[in-house]
Amino acid sequence: MDDKEAKKEEKKPIVVKNATDLQRLKLEKLMKNPEKPVVIPEPPKQKSLAAPPDFVRNVMGSSAGAGSGEFHVYRHLRRKEYARQKFIQEKSEKEKLDEEYHKKIEENRKAAEQKTAKKRAKRLKQKMKAKLKGKKPKTNNTANNSSQSDSDSNSEDEANENEEGENKDSSENKNEETVKL
Repeated sequence: MDDKEAKKEEKKPIVVKNATDLQRLKLEKLMKNPEKPVVIPEPPKQKSLAAPPDFVRNVMGSSAGAGSGEFHVYRHLRRKEYARQKFIQEKSEKEKLDEEYHKKIEENRKAAEQKTAKKRAKRLKQKMKAKLKGKKPKTNNTANNSSQSDSDSNSEDEANENEEGENKDSSENKNEETVKL
């Protein structure tokens, strides 16, 4: 009886309520027989223009007396030419959009690099300041304190001058980078 109940459950029609149900059903169908090969459709080929004819057989003349069938030939040629022009315009528009997209991506990448370079410089500057503060000798003697305080102030002045020199160098490098861009 368990087999009969299982068959009844399998035969029940499954109602698809949303996209996830549909996707789940498709996956279940594929996984029922994993040995079966799955057909993956080829992507659509790019549309291209037909080559212009080497020799035009039906040349329209300017003489009077064109037959009634000539209008249909003219209309067909006109429609073909309009389709060609539309394709060329769409292709140029697509190329323009692609170019703008790649340009925007490149600008974003450069902006991100500049931002990270600026933050990196700031971090390095903070590290240097922390190193300089950490290297100060600490003594508890009051007699040695006065003589060392003079030497400390001199070393701080030298450190500040070094940092200013580094900042000028880095600003000159940034100016050079902006000129290159």
